[in-house]
Amino acid sequence: MNWKQLYNMQKELDRYIEKNNNLENKNVFQEKHLALLVELGELANETRCFKFWSQKPRNEKHIILEEYVDGIHFILSLGIENDYYYMSEKKTMPIFTETEQFIKVFQACTLFHSFPTEENYQAMFESYLQLGKLLGFTEEDIQRAYLQKNEVNFKRQDTGY
Repeated sequence: MNWKQLYNMQKELDRYIEKNNNLENKNVFQEKHLALLVELGELANETRCFKFWSQKPRNEKHIILEEYVDGIHFILSLGIENDYYYMSEKKTMPIFTETEQFIKVFQACTLFHSFPTEENYQAMFESYLQLGKLLGFTEEDIQRAYLQKNEVNFKRQDTGY
């Protein structure tokens, strides 16, 4: 995965959003963090992995991937804001169910919010990537979807989304 490219693209999008919304000198860490948690919840909702009471199937893979990439946008943005960049370690991670991994990601996000250290950022990012693997996404899937969604996000800014 070319994380440097994605960080650079996210930096450009963040600057564009800040300029268009007069946020150049405003700290939006709290808002970005809450947005990440909301996106994570939306992602879980699309997978329906926790809905033990329902017979309705999960959404289509491309819709789940689009929701997943929304989370990548905010994780990259939070890293940029704190001058942290993901360092792939290719660690062997324990295997959890999707529901368990969602909870792990929520916990990692909460820990990073309370203690925004580089170590906690790396752990949050790694747990999110592990979730992506559990959902069946390859690095190529994620990168392609990120590039597409980044373009959509720029267009949304131009139309007052």
